[in-house]
Amino acid sequence: MLKSDLRKKYMQKRKALSSDEAFLLSGKIFRNFLDYFRPQEGEKVHIFIPIEKFNEIDTQIFITYFLEHHIRVYVPKIVADKLISIEIFKDTVFETNRWGISEPVSNEDSGENYFHYVITPLLYCDRKGNRIGYGKGFYDGLFQSISPETKKIGVNYFNPDEYVEDVWENDIPLDYLVTPVEVLSFLSGAE
Repeated sequence: MLKSDLRKKYMQKRKALSSDEAFLLSGKIFRNFLDYFRPQEGEKVHIFIPIEKFNEIDTQIFITYFLEHHIRVYVPKIVADKLISIEIFKDTVFETNRWGISEPVSNEDSGENYFHYVITPLLYCDRKGNRIGYGKGFYDGLFQSISPETKKIGVNYFNPDEYVEDVWENDIPLDYLVTPVEVLSFLSGAE
């Protein structure tokens, strides 16, 4: 299917989930992530803050766990049409921006380009790691700027059932996809 059709289809499927279903599925995704990757103290994770109106995966459970286990947490913020990475702590002050997204008040880019994991929002991901986001290209830009050793991980409520037909030259595929049922690796020779 084309990106535009997949984007529309999976946005509708996600919106159809009740808040209880989304919470339950987010918990399963979180557990699958922990069981597979086993993040350690001192590691660095870049993770998105969910947009509630889009019924995104509840990453607050990830963030709480990471902070409690001394795993360094970075979140994205769009400043001057560029995605920057801000390190957050238990006492970080957040505000809601004009799009209804919670983000740190600070605009101080960490300058970090090596993360152990980048947990990425998406609407859909196929079985080759081709990710469909909201179409702004912020994460493709982030992926180009970070260390190639960073594990690029998508999280989604739904398993990949169809392929993205219109993959573009600048699209950067994910390394892994975590769903409520499984963790898929798109790396050749992956563990």
